[in-house]
Amino acid sequence: MYKKFEMELAGRTLRVDVDRVAKQANGAVLMHYGDTTVLCTATASEKPREGIDFFPLSVEYNERMYAVGKIPGGFNKREGKASENAVLTDRVIDRPMRPLFPKDYRNDVTLENLVLSVDQDCSPELTAMLGAAIATTISDIPFDGPISTTQVGLVDGEFVINPTAEQKAVSDLALTVASTREKVIMIEAGANEVPEQQMIDAIFKAHEVNQEVIKFIDTIVAECGKPKHSYESFAVPEELFAAMKEVVTPEEMEEAVFTDDKQTREENIRVVTEKLEEAFADNEEWLAILPDAVYQYQKKTVRKMILKDHKRPDGRQIDQIRPLAAEVDLIPRVHGSAMFTRGQTQICDICTLAPLSEAQRLDGLDEAETTKRYMHHYNFPSYSVGETRPSRGPGRREIGHGALAERALVPVLPSEADFPYAIRTVSETFESNGSTSQASVCASSMALMAAGVPIKSAVAGISCGLVTGDTDDDYLVLTDIQGLEDFFGDMDFKVAGTHEGITAIQMDIKIHGLTRAIIEEAIAKTRKARLYIMDEVMSKAINEPRAEVGEYAPKIIQMQIDPQKIGDVVGQRGKTINAIIEQTGVKIDITDDGAVSICGTDATGMEQARKLIYTIVTDFEAGQVLEGKVISIKEFGAFVEFAPGKEGMVHISKISKERVNHVEDVLTLGDTVKVVCLGKDKMGRFSFSMKDVAE
Repeated sequence: MYKKFEMELAGRTLRVDVDRVAKQANGAVLMHYGDTTVLCTATASEKPREGIDFFPLSVEYNERMYAVGKIPGGFNKREGKASENAVLTDRVIDRPMRPLFPKDYRNDVTLENLVLSVDQDCSPELTAMLGAAIATTISDIPFDGPISTTQVGLVDGEFVINPTAEQKAVSDLALTVASTREKVIMIEAGANEVPEQQMIDAIFKAHEVNQEVIKFIDTIVAECGKPKHSYESFAVPEELFAAMKEVVTPEEMEEAVFTDDKQTREENIRVVTEKLEEAFADNEEWLAILPDAVYQYQKKTVRKMILKDHKRPDGRQIDQIRPLAAEVDLIPRVHGSAMFTRGQTQICDICTLAPLSEAQRLDGLDEAETTKRYMHHYNFPSYSVGETRPSRGPGRREIGHGALAERALVPVLPSEADFPYAIRTVSETFESNGSTSQASVCASSMALMAAGVPIKSAVAGISCGLVTGDTDDDYLVLTDIQGLEDFFGDMDFKVAGTHEGITAIQMDIKIHGLTRAIIEEAIAKTRKARLYIMDEVMSKAINEPRAEVGEYAPKIIQMQIDPQKIGDVVGQRGKTINAIIEQTGVKIDITDDGAVSICGTDATGMEQARKLIYTIVTDFEAGQVLEGKVISIKEFGAFVEFAPGKEGMVHISKISKERVNHVEDVLTLGDTVKVVCLGKDKMGRFSFSMKDVAE
C-alpha cells in the first residue's frame, strides 16, 4: 500500500504518492498537481566515479508527447533529442539542488523527471522541480534539503502564485524562485520592464509560499525519509594544504593570481603547480589530488583577498566595471551587426530578418505556443577561452545562455503588426572571461537597432558576484565578475533590463541561499551598472533604431484582404499563389484574418505581386481598365489573364474598331493587352473590350 500526501497550493491540489512506483530507485515520488502528473526519481551509484574532481550530477526532464495527447511530428514517430524547453528545465532543476549536495561527494547522481500528463493550468516544469527535491530529500542520498520552488506572475498589477495558462498569457512577469528553509537559493525571471522594488517583493512573496511547501515536505520526510548513506570523502587533507603553504607561500599565491590578464594568470598557476609537483614527487597520494588542491588553494587566496582585503584579482574597485567598448556595422552585407567588449569578454552579434513564415515551429507540451517569432542563439567556441576542442553543436550551457538573452529582449520587440518579420540574433563569443550571456544582451540590443528593428528601448545586462564569510552579515557583492571571481565566488547574479525596469534575471549560487539584504544590494548594483553601460557606452555606438531596415534585408509590403478571398489568392493546391511567387520572386504570407505580407528585396517585384493580389481579390466593375496577357484564342474571341487564376474574355467584336475576321490576325498568345470592363452581359458574365479602352 502506497502513502499519499496532499496540500492545497494556489487553489489546486498538490498530491505526492510515495512507494507507489519505481521502488528500486533511491528515492521516487509520483507527483500530481491538478491533472499534471510527473514521475520524479533520484538514484546514486554505490561507489564514487574514479578520476574526477567534481560532483557528477545529471538532471533529466523527459517530455512525452502522449502527455498532451499528441504523436510526435516528422517521419520518426518517437521523441528525439530533448527540446529547448526540456534543456532549460533541466538547468532550472539543477541550479538550486547542486549546492545542497556535499562538495566532496563523487558518486554519480541522476535525477529523472518523466512527464506523464499535462494540465496546462498546472506547470509540469514546476511539478518536476518540486518532485525532484522531494524524491532526493526522502532518499538515502546525502542532500541538505528540503527545498521548494514557486512561480509568480504579475496580472493587472497583482502577484499571482503559480499562474494558470490564461494568466501566463497576460502576465508581465514569469518568475521562478527556489528556497531553503531560511534563504532564496535560485531565481529565474523574464519580465516586461518590472521595477526593481516590485521584483524584490515578488521574489519574497514566492519565498513565503516556499516555506509552506517545505513544511508539507517535512511531513513526508518524517514518515517516508530514509537515513542518509555514508560515502567516501574526497576533501583535500588539511596536512596537504599546510605542506603546500611551505612550498608556495600565501603571498606568492596571491602574486600569482593578482593580474588582469587571464593568460598571464594561467601561466603563473602552471609555474606554481610545477613547483608543487616537484616538491611532492615522492608522494603519489598527494600528487593524485594536487590539481584539486591547487584549485582550492587559489580559491582560498582569492576569497581572502576580496573579502578581507577588498582587493580584486585584476586590481579593480568592488563596484568597478572593466573597460567597455561598443560598435555596430562591423560585418558587411548582414542585416545588422554589433560587437560589445567588456574586459576580456567579447561578443559579436548578427541580426537576420525574414518573413514570418520562417518563424520557428514548436512541437512540445505547451499547447499555448506553437511558433516563436524571435530566436536568439549563442555560440561558445573553444578558442574564446584559449582552448582547443572540436565543436559538437550547442550544449546545455549554450542553449541556456541563448534563452536568457532572448528572454531579456522579447519585452522590447515591436508587435508583428508593427514589424511583420521573423527575427534571429546570433551571439558569437570571440573572447570569454566572465558573463558572456550579459554581453550578448548588450550586443544583441545594438544589432537589433542597427538592423532597423524598432525596439522600444535599449537593453543592457551585467552580472554581480558574491564572496561570503562565516556569518550572514560577512559578505561582499562584486560588480561585473570575471571568470576567476565566478569560479571561486559564491554567486553569479545576472540582471538585464532597460531604464524602466528588469526584463530578465538568472541567479546561480554555490552556497545554501541568499538573504534579502544580499539580493537587494545585488539588484541595486546591477541597475546602476546597466544604466551606465546603456548611457555611456551603447548609446554612443547607436542610440536608437534605424528608420529603415538595411539594404540587404528583405522588405515587406502589407495589405489586408477579405478573409473570404484567401482561397482565391492561394488557388487550388496553392497553384495561384505559387504562380505569383514564381513570376515576381517574392515570398508571401497570409494569415487567417486576411493579413498579407509580401517580402522581397526587389521593389518592382514586390509591387507587381501587390497588384496581382489586389486584382485577384477585387471584383470587376464597369469602366475598370485592366492589363493582362492573352492565354487562349478561340474563334469567338480571346481569353485574357489579369492575374494568376483570374481571367476574362474579349469577344471578337470588341477587339478592334476595325472588322476582325480572325482573332489570330490581331492577337497572339502571350500578348500583353489593355481592356476595359463593360459590365455583365445578358447571361450575367463580365464582358471586356479592347477597342473601348480609350473611351
